[in-house]
Amino acid sequence: MALDKPLVITAGEPAGVGPELCSAIADTEFLSDVVVIGDASLLDQRLHIIDTPFPAPVIPGKPDSANAATLLEGLRMAVSGCLDGRYSGMVTAPLAKSVIADSGAAFMGHTEFLADLTGTDLPVMLLVAGSLRVALATTHLPLRDVPDAISEESLERVITILHADLCTRFGIDAPRIVVCGLNPHAGENGHLGSEDDAIIAPVLERLRSTGMNLVGPLPADTAFTPAAGHADAVLAMYHDQGLPVLKYAGFGHAVNVTLGLPIIRTSVDHGTAFDLAGKGIADTGSLFAAIDLAIDLVQRAKST
Repeated sequence: MALDKPLVITAGEPAGVGPELCSAIADTEFLSDVVVIGDASLLDQRLHIIDTPFPAPVIPGKPDSANAATLLEGLRMAVSGCLDGRYSGMVTAPLAKSVIADSGAAFMGHTEFLADLTGTDLPVMLLVAGSLRVALATTHLPLRDVPDAISEESLERVITILHADLCTRFGIDAPRIVVCGLNPHAGENGHLGSEDDAIIAPVLERLRSTGMNLVGPLPADTAFTPAAGHADAVLAMYHDQGLPVLKYAGFGHAVNVTLGLPIIRTSVDHGTAFDLAGKGIADTGSLFAAIDLAIDLVQRAKST
């Protein structure tokens, strides 16, 4: 066993690929380091399972919102166990936001839900694929709401959290962070939008004066190229500005990490894949990468 205390894994939407991905852990070196929260009837019995049976029948590829309350309770159990020290961190298999929303529950995604459970007012989403790290200034918002969600205060807090966790959780001294602009060409001196000059640039200048190594705001079509130079992380302004690049570069082995939480949380980089559920062909790469990174983060935290 690599860890003093196990990771807790939530098996995710039962009609998706989550349960079979978790079952595959039974044949890996991770087996002794994890506890899985999910419906035991759907999981390999060699796993250490905390059984949360679903009230509605589970049919692969056909989700039922009647099971949403049980899914959310599993997340609460995992967070509670991390906060009270029973688990060293948590890893989440995918959920379907729309299925949970159809149940009447207010649910924007794992990131926001876990932040609420831990009393974190500003979580930061970071995706990792090898040496490429992409963080988001905003998360699950309609595109038309993004500009209004980016203020000097919120952006400064996001960058501060990103910088701090790159230093402490990832062990990077003086991380170099490349920051994307919001608009095409980073606003083109105000001709394509004012936010880059009026909001983003002043924040970066202010934080540089504290010693942070920040580059930008750069056009997003430049920020990910060699022209931007080495980046320990790239900060994108919204979900689909940064994640297409990350997923193109690392789909199948990328990991979602939530920064700013008082606990360690990693996740897969993909959705429920209802079309693959129950066929035994789902790719375990991202889940195994998420477990591996969570173990690394736990061990680094223990050594500091």
